[in-house]
Parts: sequence; structure tokens; C-alpha cells
Amino acid sequence: MMSENEKDKLIDAQKEVIGILFEVIKRLQANRDLDEEYFQMASDGNENKIRIKEILGERTENAKIVSRLLEQLET
Repeated sequence: MMSENEKDKLIDAQKEVIGILFEVIKRLQANRDLDEEYFQMASDGNENKIRIKEILGERTENAKIVSRLLEQLET
């Protein structure tokens, strides 16, 4: 039988996992939204090059954050 302290630790760990997964989903959704904007702008021509670079930077940053978050789940 689990002690109250063990139960509290388990609940805290579950909350942390849920928080990490929520952040992962949020970042992946942001990348999906950026993908849609990127493809729309890419089809419009050269006038959107600055925003396209920004989108690629944001996508890269989101991917790095997702990787770090998933590493946290492994520990």
C-alpha cells in the first residue's frame, strides 16, 4: 500500500507529465500552423522572404523545445 507521501509524489509526477505533453502538443500545433502559412507564402512569390525566414526560425525553435521536453519525459 502506498503512503500519502508516495501518492503525492506520484500525483506531482503525473501533473508534470501532463504539463510537458500539453506543451509538446502546443508546439507541434504551432509548427502545423506555421507550415500552412509557409506554404501559402511560398506560393505567393518572393515578396515574403523575410517572413518565410522567421517562420523557419520559429519552427526550428519549436522543434528544439519539443525535443527538450520529450527528453524530460525520459527521465
